[in-house]
Amino acid sequence: MKFPASVLASLFLFVAETIAAFYLSSTYHSAGDRMWQSLTLLFSLMPCALVQLTLLFVHRDLSRDRPLVLLMHLLQLGPLYRCFEVFCLYCQSNQNEEPYVSITKKRQMPKDGISEEVEKEVGQAEGKMFTHRSAFSRASVIQAFLGSAPQLTLQLYITVLQQNITTGRGIIMALSLLSIVYGALRCNILAIKIKYDEYEIKVKPMAYVCIFLWRSFEIATRVIVLVLFTSVLKVWVVIVILVNFFSFFLYPWILFWCSDSPFPENIEKALSRVGTTIVLCFLTLLYAGINMFCWSAVQLKIDSPDLISKSQNWYRLLIYYMMRFIENSILLLLWYFFKTDIYMYVCAPLLILQLLIAYCTGVLFMLVFYQFFHPCKKLFSSSVSESVRSCLRCICRCCVRRKSPETVVKSNTDLKSCTDQYQDVTPSTSKITEPSEMWSAVDLYTKRIPKTREK
Repeated sequence: MKFPASVLASLFLFVAETIAAFYLSSTYHSAGDRMWQSLTLLFSLMPCALVQLTLLFVHRDLSRDRPLVLLMHLLQLGPLYRCFEVFCLYCQSNQNEEPYVSITKKRQMPKDGISEEVEKEVGQAEGKMFTHRSAFSRASVIQAFLGSAPQLTLQLYITVLQQNITTGRGIIMALSLLSIVYGALRCNILAIKIKYDEYEIKVKPMAYVCIFLWRSFEIATRVIVLVLFTSVLKVWVVIVILVNFFSFFLYPWILFWCSDSPFPENIEKALSRVGTTIVLCFLTLLYAGINMFCWSAVQLKIDSPDLISKSQNWYRLLIYYMMRFIENSILLLLWYFFKTDIYMYVCAPLLILQLLIAYCTGVLFMLVFYQFFHPCKKLFSSSVSESVRSCLRCICRCCVRRKSPETVVKSNTDLKSCTDQYQDVTPSTSKITEPSEMWSAVDLYTKRIPKTREK
């Protein structure tokens, strides 16, 4: 059994960020900044409660008689208790033999066009460990995008307004950024495992490095752009956030309503129709929160039993990053035109250029990951390079189609101008000869000239 490093990393980020938020809120209280204190506590306690509910829902503890577990979750200590259970399970797994095992069948990645199916025995301890890892992965995503992302944006905004950075604020911003990047990384791994569930997936270290760099540049750039725009146009940023949020929140529901599919009722057997609706709304809320800061790597499909589309749509990915780049550029230009005196000593054009280059660097690492280090790249119907080539070909064809009517029109206008000039030179009563007749007449005339000279 593998060491539960992902569980330990999730717990560390959860506990460290919560402690840093409480410390920073105490400093705001002593300084008399009640509004900053309230917002810091809100963005810390709200994801804590959602994490407890997620762990309870994944392990289905509400339908079991486990009062101690429920008490620990009510005290917001559920992740600590779950981590203790994980390490107890890990320590006991190598000592006791499993009396009952289940056999799972996984297909290996195809080699030379051949994919073999391998049977593997999974014991009860390993099955429980898998459930714990899955629960902590989902909790990390919730903590990252419903807590750490708003927290990082808030603390960076306070730093820009006050033009100084304290030790507590610097620590919580670093932890929040690390938590968001880790949550995005877990989201990528979860998306890969859900899409290719029948295959045995092994993620290489270089894949983790590429995802980490990709998400770091993308998320940091997005947060800085939002903070800069908020510092000069506080009212308009609300419109930007609401448009982004409701666009991604309503998009899965619009697709579901257009498909005329029945309402999904196989998410959880114990849930009623109202409970299923609440769960789906929470999933779309999380989906919108992720897409506000970075690419979610998953596409919600409410009419699907897995709730996730398993198709790899490169064009949707391309459209997302193109629209996000355009939006970031527009927000930075508006910040440049409406910037205040607090940016007196900031070289605005250089900062805009650095942010746009940083965002493009994140996109470059994403392309490198999908082209070289994706664990299931052999299953892609088309690679990133082929998709880019096809897009370039489409663009070239569109450009050629636009130029060809222009050349035809230009040639027609040139011919018309030549005929107009010829009509201006000749009298109006004369007959206009065809070009072939005109050249034949010239030839006959040139042949007759030498004969007349000889005579």
